[in-house]
Amino acid sequence: GVDRAPLKVTRRMSKKKITKRTKVKPFVKYANYNHIMPTRYQVPSELAPASMCTDQQMDSADGRVEARKFVKSIFQEKFLAPPADKSGRPSKDVLYMRKKLRF
Repeated sequence: GVDRAPLKVTRRMSKKKITKRTKVKPFVKYANYNHIMPTRYQVPSELAPASMCTDQQMDSADGRVEARKFVKSIFQEKFLAPPADKSGRPSKDVLYMRKKLRF
């Protein structure tokens, strides 16, 4: 999951400030599927949680840190360069990361 989402970036900001504001802080934990609320946002198949971390990684603290770093690299990559859909525009599946989710 996303613990701290990226902040808004404008054109006038310096490159240093932009890189600082576009960082994502993820978290890794087990979730009970019965407690997950369905929303209108769908996670694409390349961001499937089972492919990001394994049960062996979740058993140890070092494994969780390693999994968190891997998830952070994937989220940063998808945020900065979202995959394109068929028409060449950024895919709507990952663009929800750029908006504040309203619940």
